[in-house]
Amino acid sequence: MVLLKKQTMESRIYIWLNRRFPQNYILKYPLRGFLILVLFTFLFALIYQPLRSHGTGNLTYGETMAIYSVVAALGATLCIWLLKVFRYFSGIEEWTLFKELVAIFLVVLGMGVSIYLFAFVIEPAAPRWNLATFWNSVKSAFLVGILPFSFFTIIHLNQLPGRKSSLYGSPTETSKPETTEEQIEIESKLKKEKLAFYPSQFLYAEADGNYVVFYLQDEKEIRKKIIRNSIGQIEEQLANQPRFFRTHRSFIVHLDKVFQKQGNASGYRLKFHGVKDEIPVSRQNTARFDEVWKSPNE
Repeated sequence: MVLLKKQTMESRIYIWLNRRFPQNYILKYPLRGFLILVLFTFLFALIYQPLRSHGTGNLTYGETMAIYSVVAALGATLCIWLLKVFRYFSGIEEWTLFKELVAIFLVVLGMGVSIYLFAFVIEPAAPRWNLATFWNSVKSAFLVGILPFSFFTIIHLNQLPGRKSSLYGSPTETSKPETTEEQIEIESKLKKEKLAFYPSQFLYAEADGNYVVFYLQDEKEIRKKIIRNSIGQIEEQLANQPRFFRTHRSFIVHLDKVFQKQGNASGYRLKFHGVKDEIPVSRQNTARFDEVWKSPNE
């Protein structure tokens, strides 16, 4: 029982961290982010004067902080551009809260490294090649730099599952619609775990690591149910449902629930009533999707 609760908590944390999440404004728009960081860092330094900062040489305190603010923001912008080179951080459409936290940590760390290295240029000659000085620079960067990043992350947190969401709800069955449909039962890799629903309730399923999240419409409410399995095995279990279609390596959709598609032969974005997210159709699947789906407006 204790082990089951631990697994449930771990799955909740995993899903919470790896659910699709809007990318931080500063990370999404590095040039605008550069201006935000310069302005915020400079004003913060003037008002708060963190870590007993002081002027350098012939420069006043304000001039010194202005230069450090630009250097720190340049370091952050450079780190953001470098992160975008890596495939893991390049896809906005597959952005998650976990990626966001890791990216912010690396970018703010880059700010600290920039401050540390630039001090060799602007500060009086002194023995600076030591861990204590490096740590002081990094600590200053985190003290100031984490605040603007946190602001843009926090304003998006309401898009994660809240208390009212049934993402972690205990029921594994939804109420029966007023039809003669045969109920679908999905097997899990965990013993004694099953998911049951009716075809008309299914909107789409999304792969999320070792789990698959089902989006089910129960009357006017959209519920999210998690089951431990791979999207490939889920596709096999849904093979006898002719209107269920694998649009992407991570998605299976109910064709009759799609009310709009956008895009071209390079890929589509599908829309569902009551769902903010748009579901992708990969380039390899666009032609077949056009064959089996008919727009409600046609």
